Amino acid sequence: MIELENTDLNEVKKFSSRANSWWDRNGEFKTLHDINLTRLKFITKNIQLKGLRVLDIGCGGGILTESIAKQGALTTGIDASEENINVATHHAFENNLEINYFVTNAEEFSKKNKGGFDLITCMELLEHVPDPLSIIKVSKKMIKSGGHIIFSTINRNIKSYILAILAGEYLLNLLPKGTHRYEKFIMPSELISWCNQYKLRTNDLSAIKYNPIIKTCSLTGRPDVNYILDVISDD
Repeated sequence: MIELENTDLNEVKKFSSRANSWWDRNGEFKTLHDINLTRLKFITKNIQLKGLRVLDIGCGGGILTESIAKQGALTTGIDASEENINVATHHAFENNLEINYFVTNAEEFSKKNKGGFDLITCMELLEHVPDPLSIIKVSKKMIKSGGHIIFSTINRNIKSYILAILAGEYLLNLLPKGTHRYEKFIMPSELISWCNQYKLRTNDLSAIKYNPIIKTCSLTGRPDVNYILDVISDD
């Protein structure tokens, strides 16, 4: 396993051990499959993906990465887990998709990829790294002027603790137990403030509301639990 800056090796091991489940739509990552089209809808609401250079940070097995590539984007996915990248690469090959995958993290990748991307996505990663501000900092380095960076994460409040951890991991088994730690959740005001530090202007913010019973997902206004943020680099 490669040791990388701003990487929690326990988190990498945890997701590496589940890598073979990424494309099982009824498996441990079923929720990510259920919400994937909603994430893509948020992205394409403000961005025409065809022909854009896109980087997916913390791409896992490539669920969102493949959806972006299918929109005609020139797509790259990075993840600190070799097992995840192997799964993503194999699945893209089986589906005749041209996606560049690399075993690395944002900090390391940014050293040779400054200002090269029109869009960067970073879904459900900030709450799994030691220093989420570092991800924002290097994302700013890699985005072009006028480019979009989209983060999704989980709010920190009693409601998110009940729904994301107690219900999601222990009652409904939507995610493997131990996937999240409450203290790592991030309030929208915190994330927006961090982005402002690097001159990333808020363009759009929405909650992602998921109903696990009927498996529906929608974008709503109030970001109580899961939310997604689109920021623009103005310089």
